[in-house]
Amino acid sequence: MSTEPSGRRPGPLGRLPGPSGRAGRRMPGGRFPLSVRRRAVPWERQRPTWREARPAVIAQALKRAQARPSGNWYVVGATRDVRADRPLARTVAAREVVVWRDAEGRLVAGPGVCPHLGAPLKDSPVRCGTLVCHWHGLALKGTPFAGWEPLPVHDDGVLVWVRLDDVGGETPLDAPVVPVRPALPGALSAVYVGVGSCEPEDVVANRLDPWHGAWFHPYSFVDLTVVEAPGTGSNEAEGKGEDGFAVDVSFKLAGRLVVPVRAVFTAPEPRTVVMHITEGEGQGSVVETHATPLGPDDRGRPRTAVVEAVVAASDRRGFAVARTMAPALRPLMRAAAGRLWRDDLAYAERRWHLRSTGRFPG
Repeated sequence: MSTEPSGRRPGPLGRLPGPSGRAGRRMPGGRFPLSVRRRAVPWERQRPTWREARPAVIAQALKRAQARPSGNWYVVGATRDVRADRPLARTVAAREVVVWRDAEGRLVAGPGVCPHLGAPLKDSPVRCGTLVCHWHGLALKGTPFAGWEPLPVHDDGVLVWVRLDDVGGETPLDAPVVPVRPALPGALSAVYVGVGSCEPEDVVANRLDPWHGAWFHPYSFVDLTVVEAPGTGSNEAEGKGEDGFAVDVSFKLAGRLVVPVRAVFTAPEPRTVVMHITEGEGQGSVVETHATPLGPDDRGRPRTAVVEAVVAASDRRGFAVARTMAPALRPLMRAAAGRLWRDDLAYAERRWHLRSTGRFPG
């Protein structure tokens, strides 16, 4: 996994517009990262984006994402959630999976069903690196035993992945497709997990529609302009074959105080969309959205876990202080992500409902 900050180069799109962008807004730099908007535009009077948000552009970007290899890797959860006394558990595509660390600290993963009489291993404790079934005491050390077989597992420092070859059906990869991130020792990270009644493609489609940001999330985003999109700009015309959405947007703080940035959205694999900050405050920071299928609910509807990892970085001196306050900041970061995903899961669930009933536009 590369840990070099992605913000030191032009970004996934290669050539991007200059520092002021097509919207004529100069990204802040130097001492003051914040900007004050000259005037507040009422929500209903902001520039409509529906003509630009062409369904075919979003659909084609989704189709290209789905064609990329995942190597059968699925995100289970946050590295920090693998505790010493109990496993991290997740149902992936209706399969129960557990992850824990053995006596040497190595990550172990495998089925979450005890091979003896089917106990849910998610409720079993870990003692000295051994997972002990709480029904009859069957002890699993992470090696094949009594019909239990381990699964390939990967810890990228922020997230834990498992490989399920019989579920993915692709050619296996030795490691998952992990996005380029800032160097973790100097970064601040937080992971949010939410669940919706939809499929992974609905979550990915939501993230490949950056045009909805200022309309659907006015409490967080203002002055949003998509300055480049695949199939609509010079990248395709020049035959670059690159695939991403470049967005100029301001993160709303309070009143007219905002943080303008340029962000680029890409989909490196079928169930992941990454937002890289390529200009402005936090250059090099990433927000990764991973969609993991869980299985049907009691009404037969598909369920998908949204696992969103924020890996923030900054060259400013104050950021080092912020990192020391990470335990206090992570709940706030998760709460901010949760507010956005309350709305975005409604978007994804609505998209799935229309698809499943044959009423999706287009």
